[in-house]
Amino acid sequence: MSLQKNIRLLTWFNFFTDFKMYGPIAIIYFSHISHSYALGGLVFSIAYIVSALFDVPTGIFADRIGRKKTIILGAVFAALFVIFYAIGLNFWLLAVGAFFEGLSRAFYSGNNNALLHNMLSDEGMEHDYHVYLGRLTSWFQIALAVSGLLGAFIANFSFPLVMWLSVIPQVVCLYISFQITDRSNNKISETSVIQDLKRGFAAFKNNANLRLLTISSILDYGFGETSYQFQAAFYNTILPIWAVGIAKTLSNIGAAIGFRFSGWVINKLGAINTLFYGEIYGKCVAFFSLIVITKLSPFLMSTSSIFFGTGSIAEASLMQKEFSDQQRATMSSLNSFAGSLFFGILVYLIGFLADKFDPRNALLLLQIGSLSVLYILWRLFKQNRNISKIHLE
Repeated sequence: MSLQKNIRLLTWFNFFTDFKMYGPIAIIYFSHISHSYALGGLVFSIAYIVSALFDVPTGIFADRIGRKKTIILGAVFAALFVIFYAIGLNFWLLAVGAFFEGLSRAFYSGNNNALLHNMLSDEGMEHDYHVYLGRLTSWFQIALAVSGLLGAFIANFSFPLVMWLSVIPQVVCLYISFQITDRSNNKISETSVIQDLKRGFAAFKNNANLRLLTISSILDYGFGETSYQFQAAFYNTILPIWAVGIAKTLSNIGAAIGFRFSGWVINKLGAINTLFYGEIYGKCVAFFSLIVITKLSPFLMSTSSIFFGTGSIAEASLMQKEFSDQQRATMSSLNSFAGSLFFGILVYLIGFLADKFDPRNALLLLQIGSLSVLYILWRLFKQNRNISKIHLE
């Protein structure tokens, strides 16, 4: 009963965490306040670089002290960062909000997925991790879809109202975080923090699968998240802002479907195949939409979100299998640290390029760089096929 209660609480927690009416049009809002795509991108940079700097300490904190305390702290900082974004009189207030957002992301990163894994492990159900993770993660996208559509409509009349309404769901998350129960026995590790980190780096060095998955994850996160944040700026050169909201909402709905049915897809195709084929489709659609520009381009780009959902769960499932129980959040945070740092640098550079050229050309350069992810996944795909052949023989 405790498991089902926690799953329900996590479902609502995930929903309200991403019920951010400003989310799909954040780059438009930040750029409007700062009068620059580069400074708008810098708001994201600050948030993700702060997240990167605190990812490892908070991951170790979660492993040593407890998942519940960690998720509560994340919710506190989430409420604070949206408040500062809502005040948003100038770039510096946005920067303060970005700092608190980085702290919130750091406390959530690694910890929340590890909390779910622990809950299932306590019931002997860890083999169903990818199924539950897919279902729970779909609620992030459902929240973005609903809130994004509302936000884009309200933004036609008032951006400040959009921002202040986004504060309410974060307060709800704070309340929910206190209701979650954590039965895991988080014992103080007998090893030092430095030893934990050394073991984490040793696992990365000695485990070829983990190494390729980690590099792929870092690059994919940086390129993918930057592309997602700047899509609205590109869409707004073709469509009015209310239509931008519709395109982003369709993207979120597609991702929600992908997350929801990811367990079934992964069981049918396998995690590596799901990840690889989805990446191929996403690249093809992105290049075509950015080269052959029509009013349908934003809606065509949104179709790749289905494979974003299935691919994200496939990647998380593969990585969780490579982590030890004692360092599950620590290893996730090391991965998140590198991904957030890469994104923090990349998003500012893309903002600078968008100022110099335009959002479309900046996104096109981004897609060219992201081909590196496809190459790494191709290596994993080949390696997986070779292993399968050996087992069959």
